[in-house]
Amino acid sequence: MSSDFEAYEQDFGTLTAEITNKIGRIPKLGGKEKTQLVLNVDKQLEEVRELMEQMDLEVREIPIQSRGMYQSRLKSYKGEMEKLEKDFKRSRIAYSDDVRNELLGEDAGSSESQRAHLLDNTEKLERSSRRLEAGYQIAVETERSSFDDEGRHLQPLLHFSGSTVDEQRLLRTADT
Repeated sequence: MSSDFEAYEQDFGTLTAEITNKIGRIPKLGGKEKTQLVLNVDKQLEEVRELMEQMDLEVREIPIQSRGMYQSRLKSYKGEMEKLEKDFKRSRIAYSDDVRNELLGEDAGSSESQRAHLLDNTEKLERSSRRLEAGYQIAVETERSSFDDEGRHLQPLLHFSGSTVDEQRLLRTADT
């Protein structure tokens, strides 16, 4: 029985090596070639899953004394399988430099338009910064002017005026 398991291990090693090689080639391809290779790898991954099921069945039939060793090897293979599947998913969405440049465009016109857009945004940022600075200066001046010539704070007077204005608004809305 353990000889069957070891034969499955050899098959697993061969298949995973082929899959790893193909996964590395996927991002470099495009079009039909890429699609065909993705389908091929998907098929081989399914074969590996079936192989893992067979290995799991073999481990269950191995005597209890030596089962632990085979279970740990199987667990290791399952981890390797998960890693292969993750790498496969990444490779399917990864693009080669050529494809990336084709999608993003690498012509001089887009570079110039991006530069112009960046300069426009920089000017807007500078204008906004100047307006914020002016607003800050007004706030500082207002705070300074809230004291009379003798250094007394005018806020109680301002508060009284503010409450009078609020009362007038309430009266006007009540009259209508």
